[in-house]
Amino acid sequence: MIERAENLLLGLDERELVESSLLDCRVHRQVLEPLHFLAQRAGSAGFILKVASSYRSFARQLLIWNNKARGLRPVLNDAGEAIDINVLSARDKVFAILRWSALPGASRHHWGTDVDVYGGAQLDPSYQLQLTVAETQGDGPFAEFHRWLGDELTYGNSDFLRPYAQDRGGIAPEPWHLSYAPLANIFARQLTPHLLREQLEQTDLELKQTVLDHLDEIYARFIRVD
Repeated sequence: MIERAENLLLGLDERELVESSLLDCRVHRQVLEPLHFLAQRAGSAGFILKVASSYRSFARQLLIWNNKARGLRPVLNDAGEAIDINVLSARDKVFAILRWSALPGASRHHWGTDVDVYGGAQLDPSYQLQLTVAETQGDGPFAEFHRWLGDELTYGNSDFLRPYAQDRGGIAPEPWHLSYAPLANIFARQLTPHLLREQLEQTDLELKQTVLDHLDEIYARFIRVD
């Protein structure tokens, strides 16, 4: 039985969330002020910090996962190109999905501590936001913003970090993904394989048995951030 205190870890409890009218997103109440401060810092540097994604419920993450597993939503390779998952084994399907999408119950977005951001001042009104690494580098539309953001996180005494800044063979690099470390680090330690397994066993999850069979490896590669 999942305890009420653990529901927040799994994206099943929204009582700690608050709305940010400034950034049009929902975050954990402890994250609101630091996020607004980061947005103000961005503004002082000539950027408009926009939030593409913030809190995401278990149900929402489950829908994303199941649609990818059913071929209703694209699954991408390392280059960000769509692949045909119908030619893959069940295990390879699971790991292909995990490269770009979190397992339901294991998304850091469940906690309200994590946001995906971009620089709105650089966005042409006709541009379709993709959240790809190419957008953040070289001549990408958000490259200048992300260079500023990298300096701000390193030298600006910010409590935000980039948990997926480096490719460690698990989740693909996501320089736009920010995590409020003082709170997210606590939640990360509390989310155990046992808790996740208990939730998934009672969930209508596509490829569920394959996920459960490989859950320890999934946890080590795609969930735990050392």
